[in-house]
Amino acid sequence: MTTQTWLTQEAADRLRAELEQLESSGRTEIIKKIEVARSEGDLKENGGYHAAREEQGKMEARIRQLKHMLEHAHIGAPPAGESGIVGPGMIITVDIAGDEMKFLLGSREIASGDLDVYSEKSPLGSAVLGAKIGETVTYTAPNGKEIKVAVLEAEQF
Repeated sequence: MTTQTWLTQEAADRLRAELEQLESSGRTEIIKKIEVARSEGDLKENGGYHAAREEQGKMEARIRQLKHMLEHAHIGAPPAGESGIVGPGMIITVDIAGDEMKFLLGSREIASGDLDVYSEKSPLGSAVLGAKIGETVTYTAPNGKEIKVAVLEAEQF
């Protein structure tokens, strides 16, 4: 099942503003930092220069990530799935080994507040995606252990 990342209009606007800031003043600032550090002399032992170059690399990676996300995301309300079926853009309540857990199934870029977010591609997210309310599914944890998850509720974000 191919999933499409969705973003609320508010999240998309926030990400576009971040992208614009990074592509303009963000790049200008990092270039100035690199030039100042470069003027300090020997680049092999210049910690400021290497830190600025690393910061530049991280910023360029974030720019690429934002561009890709904005180009390929569905912006607006999440797709309305069948009633009682877990889909992207829903707040899911599950029971894992007797502990109740509530999270948003989707992109962390749309979350606000202290709600945990799991991607549809994560082990837990892919396990519950398409499950029916009341159904129990399993997923493999990073340690290799099979974990049972009971889907209790699913509501639109």
